[in-house]
Parts: sequence; C-alpha cells; structure tokens
Amino acid sequence: MKILLLGEYSALHSTLAEGLRILGHEVTVASDGCKWMQNDRDINLFRPGYDFFNSVKYLGKVHKIFAKFKGYDIVQIKNPSFLDLNIKRNLNFYRFLLKNNSKVFLGAFGTDYFWEKLCIENKTLRYSDLFIGEKSLDIYKCEWQGSQFKDANIEVAETCNGIISCLYEYYKSYEPLYKSKLAYIPLPINTDLLPFKQKEIQEDKIKFFIGIQKLKSKLKGTDLLLEEVLKLQKVYPKEVLVNKVTSLPWKEYVKMMSESDVILDQLYSYTPAMNGLLGMAQGLVLVGGGEPEIYELIKENYNRPIINVYPSKDDIYIKLEELIQNKKIIPEISRKSREFVEQHHSYIQVAQQYIDFWNSK
Repeated sequence: MKILLLGEYSALHSTLAEGLRILGHEVTVASDGCKWMQNDRDINLFRPGYDFFNSVKYLGKVHKIFAKFKGYDIVQIKNPSFLDLNIKRNLNFYRFLLKNNSKVFLGAFGTDYFWEKLCIENKTLRYSDLFIGEKSLDIYKCEWQGSQFKDANIEVAETCNGIISCLYEYYKSYEPLYKSKLAYIPLPINTDLLPFKQKEIQEDKIKFFIGIQKLKSKLKGTDLLLEEVLKLQKVYPKEVLVNKVTSLPWKEYVKMMSESDVILDQLYSYTPAMNGLLGMAQGLVLVGGGEPEIYELIKENYNRPIINVYPSKDDIYIKLEELIQNKKIIPEISRKSREFVEQHHSYIQVAQQYIDFWNSK
C-alpha cells in the first residue's frame, strides 16, 4: 500500500513507518519532526517563524507539498491540528486529503477536544491531566473547548474512516461516540535500535532519569516527580543520583537515558508513553503510568513491571523509597520491562495491527 503519515508525536509516525516498510509498504512521513525532538521524516514541515514573512512563505510551502498528496491508499493525521497552522487551515487541508485519497484516519495521540472533554467531565478516570478526584489541577487553558477547535475535531472524527488511539485514556475519550470506528493500538518501539542492558543489583548509586519538557512539565507531572526524587536524594545521598535533562533532541535524549537505571515519566497517565517505553526497552525500571486498566486492555495478566504511582507527593515518595530500600528487585524488573516492550510494542507487530485496522475500514 501507499501510505502517508502526517504530523508527529515523539517518533510515533517515524517508528511506525519503519515497521510498515519492513512489511513491504511504501511510506512517506511528513512532519515538523516534533520540533526540537528532530524526529526523522521524509518531508520537512517545520515552520521557522511566525512573523508575516515566514507565515506567508510557510503557507506557500505547505500548499506546494499538499498538491502532491493525492492517490494514497492510506493517509493518517496525528490529530486534527496536524500542521503548524490555525485550526481552520488544518481543516481545509484535511478536506483536501479526504477528497483526494482512498482512506483517511485520525490519530488520537495527544490533546484534542474529546480528551479535554473527558477530563473536564471527570466521570471516567480517577485522575487525569486536569483532575485528581474532584480537585481541578488548573494546569493549562483548554483551548480545544473553543468552538472552532471543537467543530473541527468533531468534523474530522465524523468523516474519517477510523480513529486510532495510542493510550488507554485517549481510547476512553472517543469510545462513547465512536466505538465502531475506534481501535487502541500500542505505541511502536524499534527495539533493534535500543540495546538491552540488564540492570544489576546496585552496589553504588541508583541513577534516576527524568526528562523535562519546559512547556509541559506540569502537564506531564515531571515537576512533582522531580521534587520528590530530589527530596530522596537528600535523605539517601549515597544511594541516589538524579540525571535531569531538558528538551534534548531525540537521539541524544535516548542515549542519555540508557545510562540510567530508573526512569520517571507521565505522572497523570494510566498508560506508559513513548519515553517510558524507550526506557523499559533498554532495561530501565519505569516509575509512572501503569494502571490495571491498560494491562486489561492489552490482555496482559502476568507481566506487569511498571511501578505505578498515584499523582500525589506522598505516593511518589513512598514508591521511590521502597525501590531504594529494595534494590535487589531492580534486575528482575529490568528483565521484565524489556520483555513487556518486546511482547506488546514491537514496531513490526504494531505496524501489522495498523494494516489490519486500516484494511478493516
């Protein structure tokens, strides 16, 4: 099949493309590389600036590129805002894709109207990016609730051929209205590029890794995770070393991660996201999102290696302290973490799941 993947979230599309190509498909990835992450792509849609001159130049570039986006068997967009343009222009380009290609699929890979709606209603999840129980976190403005964003998201969801979610939470966002055209497919991980390093019982310091995205620290909960691990570093100075990195390019980020033992990621998520899975593939212990619901969704009853934390300072501290005081469990969790990624997130296996779903619609 001839496939176009538009937009990027933390190397999801670029990694998926690798798996699809191995399966014999012709794939084009067009994205901005997730900006500073610099993810691989075939067509660069990076926007260099937002002044009038750069805006006009970028819009002209996009029109020229899109003129060639015809005749694809499959087009998949990362979400309704797949270009670095206002939502109305995104919607017009989406309509062009729908008109000129066989099938168009929507990715539920990040924040959008339905995700914000699920959080605001606060009925489905015990906690989310916006609420813990009945307490609002007031982290960021819900721009997708504005009428233009809402209407665009609904139009895309109604008219696309199908919707793919990469996290349990995003699946639950679309399930009430679009279950018949919805699938959950795990994030793709290329373990061939991620050597497994079996962690041993730590005789020296446990190296904790935390990646900070400056604009998303509160949204991802890394602010609280960092605060608690630094407290533990003061209490256990001979046991704890904290490796903090901020907004690094993807390949450099992964390399630095590999030199650690434990990764802290996604406090408010039920599901391990890309950072956590990359760490697990390399044998790191993940402290973050791993609720029973995601294991049930993927039908995993035995290997549940993620150290799941409830988004409270007390629970974070307790779980991290237990790990420090029981270092002997690190090697086993390390091995099980790699096995978990190989079983559920193999990029070739995930690519086949996409093919099966696309063909079913």
